[in-house]
Amino acid sequence: MLDAKNPIELFDKVKLILEANGLSVRPYETIDYGIQFTVFNLQWSGVLRFFQNKKGVLKIDYSQLKGESALFVQQCINGIEIDSSGPKENISLGFPIIGSDESGKGDYFGPLVASAVFVDAAMAANLQSQGVRDCKELSDVKVNELAQIIPSIVSGKYSIIEIAPEKYNELYSKFKSENKNLNVLLAWGHAKAIEEVLTKADCVQALADQFADERFIQSKLQERGKKIKLYQMHKAEKNIAVAAASILARDRFLTKLSKLSEIFGIQLSKGASSDTINAAKSFVRIHGKDMLNKVAKMHFKTTDSVLT
Repeated sequence: MLDAKNPIELFDKVKLILEANGLSVRPYETIDYGIQFTVFNLQWSGVLRFFQNKKGVLKIDYSQLKGESALFVQQCINGIEIDSSGPKENISLGFPIIGSDESGKGDYFGPLVASAVFVDAAMAANLQSQGVRDCKELSDVKVNELAQIIPSIVSGKYSIIEIAPEKYNELYSKFKSENKNLNVLLAWGHAKAIEEVLTKADCVQALADQFADERFIQSKLQERGKKIKLYQMHKAEKNIAVAAASILARDRFLTKLSKLSEIFGIQLSKGASSDTINAAKSFVRIHGKDMLNKVAKMHFKTTDSVLT
């Protein structure tokens, strides 16, 4: 979190972030209600303005930055959380950062997949220009298209952890017998993905969507992971690193669901709808109920509807 109570304090902290990303920053000058200053490199320059509105809330004005320069600067400081005397405004945690997300949690069929992606400011600008955003806002075709280019944009600094249905059911039963819930399994997946990325890139912070107390993930991190600051936020997919992770996780889930459908000769549907129940009943008729745990998450209430 970046705490700043006035424009000058915010300038001091943002200046460090911009300079760390290869930009130069000139001294600020005062304007009505705030300050402005020039950000530049060899190719371009632009003006940033920080001001405080009548409610005491700090604002950042990017309007004097044009083209790719505006995008790059915004990505550098996108996600800093400003602490002012007014309501908090979530702007960014800055870069570099590791984002993690999962897919398959709400799908009866198919694996649970967790992914983590390392993103610096330059990668962030490239990802944004390619249309990367929360996978829930994209078609399956677009998810697959973006999943093909994200690995090269992030220079291979990503990880995908897949828990196949049979293994998922085994782990879920084990955790339940220990009075633990699904959050423990989710935390393990996120932590494992983050740890693998840390073998490929140095980073001091990671961000995941809020599904439980952040200590769930933190407790599962190993030696490398213990050195990072982990954040969890609602709607974390708004962060470009988490959005990229959501796409990679969803694409792997869809790919494996399609593969399972091919292997067993039945179209296994997404989600947990009536179509899912019908597909599961067809599966049981053909392959028997003892095989269901190879394609489905058995603790879902859907299983009761299928087997009764």
